[in-house]
Amino acid sequence: MQKFNVHKGLVAPMDRENVDTDAIIPKQFLKSIHKTGFGPNLFDEWRYLDAGYPGQDPHSRKPNPDFVLNQSRYQGASILLARKNFGCGSSREHAPWAIDQYGFRAVIAPSYADIFFNNCFKNGLLPIVLPENIVAKLFDEVAAFPGYQLTIDLDRQVVVRAQGDEIPFEVQAFRKYCLINGLDDIGLTLRYAEKIKAFEAERLTTKPWLAHVA
Repeated sequence: MQKFNVHKGLVAPMDRENVDTDAIIPKQFLKSIHKTGFGPNLFDEWRYLDAGYPGQDPHSRKPNPDFVLNQSRYQGASILLARKNFGCGSSREHAPWAIDQYGFRAVIAPSYADIFFNNCFKNGLLPIVLPENIVAKLFDEVAAFPGYQLTIDLDRQVVVRAQGDEIPFEVQAFRKYCLINGLDDIGLTLRYAEKIKAFEAERLTTKPWLAHVA
């Protein structure tokens, strides 16, 4: 998992409330058994004028020119600004995969669905909760200033606006530790790889019948 410490990036505004996970990554793309390749289908039904299906060449698609991520001023955005209850709907982990694989490193919103919020941390994506009035102000600034960027300092837990003032945010200490060190659930377990090997070796000496024989 990619480490997250300080990130400065272009902000793209998703000016809709209650964006559900089926809008983030439609159900037909959940058939893939791989954990990669979902970026081109992020917000697929809003992003394209034609119907999308797994394995389709994204360059053959018809982009919706009115959709925010297709506008030239937001190309290369790595911070997604959203409205309340972002990520509601089903619990598909593909949603944060798609957001991350598109190129976003963080999402800023007033609130999130719980499962989506938890899945973000497990996949190296930082979901930041800020008060609704502050998020609304950020939306105004993004609209007013092309190329609008924010800096997110996870270590100090602040979002730094273009003017230099800082907006504090809360993050659970354990989740912060995992993001800063790039540790997902597997990475956390592998820290104890030697102890696990030693335990297994000792167990087999006392209970040899547990050994698997092909």
